[in-house]
Amino acid sequence: MYRKLLALGLSALTMTPGIAIAQTFDRAAPLDFKGRYLVSISDADMVASAYVNGQLGPREGQDALSVIPLGRHARELRAYETNVSNSVAGPPTAVTVTSDGRYAFVVETFAPRPEGDWRTQTFNDLRQGNCITVVDLSNPTQPRQVQELQIPNRPDSVSINREGSLVAVTFHPEGAGTNTPLALIPFNNGRLGQPAYPTVPRLPQGHRLIHAEWHPTQAVLALVNENAAEVSFAQVVSQNNGFALQPWGNVVQIEKAPYMARFTPDGRHVIVNNLFWGADVEGLWSEAPRGSLVSIRLEAGTQPDGSPRHALVSRAMTGVSPEGLAISPNGRYVVTTNLERSYLPYDDRRITWFSSLTLMTLDPQTGQLNRIGDYSYDGILPEAAAFDASSQYLAVVNYDFFDDRTQGGSIDFWRIATDPLNPQPMLVQTRYSIPVTRGAHSMVLVP
Repeated sequence: MYRKLLALGLSALTMTPGIAIAQTFDRAAPLDFKGRYLVSISDADMVASAYVNGQLGPREGQDALSVIPLGRHARELRAYETNVSNSVAGPPTAVTVTSDGRYAFVVETFAPRPEGDWRTQTFNDLRQGNCITVVDLSNPTQPRQVQELQIPNRPDSVSINREGSLVAVTFHPEGAGTNTPLALIPFNNGRLGQPAYPTVPRLPQGHRLIHAEWHPTQAVLALVNENAAEVSFAQVVSQNNGFALQPWGNVVQIEKAPYMARFTPDGRHVIVNNLFWGADVEGLWSEAPRGSLVSIRLEAGTQPDGSPRHALVSRAMTGVSPEGLAISPNGRYVVTTNLERSYLPYDDRRITWFSSLTLMTLDPQTGQLNRIGDYSYDGILPEAAAFDASSQYLAVVNYDFFDDRTQGGSIDFWRIATDPLNPQPMLVQTRYSIPVTRGAHSMVLVP
């Protein structure tokens, strides 16, 4: 009987070889990552554990901006790189791209490490950065620097408005941020102009304005105050050949150590991640508890003076140290990239030999967050993620590998999946991964 079935199988293979070969050799789970390209940056100057022991470790290449043109199956994708100075020592908001995908902007938080013996180099050897670089992406396989503009020391974040005409940069208080927390830089005809430094309303002296994020449709910035654990909003207006910030509605109190803000695609809500780091945490961050997300509804009502009232409407728990935050283009999913304790030195008993992602659903109408679960995987210090244009797939940066024989970092691909008999979504890591320079930490999708 077995021989008869085998003969029938061989006969079918002989009669329909094209079908049989396709079924045997071209099977692949779905992965159709939609968009024009992914843009990420890598800091080659330090290993992840330098955050804890200060030792920079061996260098792997040079700081880089990587462009991954999309439109093919993930197994056929590759990264095209150019050297651009950047640093992981800040929120994963060090790169942004114009809405037309033509130009990328990268801020340099710390400059490249000096030459010397890596075995004696420490984090304290790094000089504060003071520039923003413009990269032309018109040919994504040949990204090229077109401008490097000097700005104040230690920029923390960069964001550009929807029109592609005005760049917002924030500065750390230990750099220029005490007196100059925010720069607004005009951008026209492929060139950055003269920066303006408007007064930031409701920001106490010395507080860290860790991120300023443009609203998707209005001339409004979300301003994240790390020290006070609050988000305020300001309208950007032209004034005397420069710019001014006018308060727009109330300040919203959130949770401990907020890191970055992202607006939902329709601009109705803003989502903020909270890391629960601080001087009252062992090691400042190395023994932090689980973090959180909060959702703020804009213009939820009107205040007595007629200004908009913004409201905190939802919160949900994440994994430990959720540095990265991504919202799907359809506004229905939110993912955080959680460092856990993957970045600790290998001989530190507290190390977690994994990182994780937290998946949540988001109600676009109410702003309610619903935590689905955490998804652990083998990776180090994932600081950023980006959904594809279909909202069904996710790219995640992997800073480094636990196996030191594997060089570089990577961009790894995940999918949103459901059991046909149970429609609740889940995250599934695929086997597709694209090598990039070690130290990948910030990333955006050009849809």
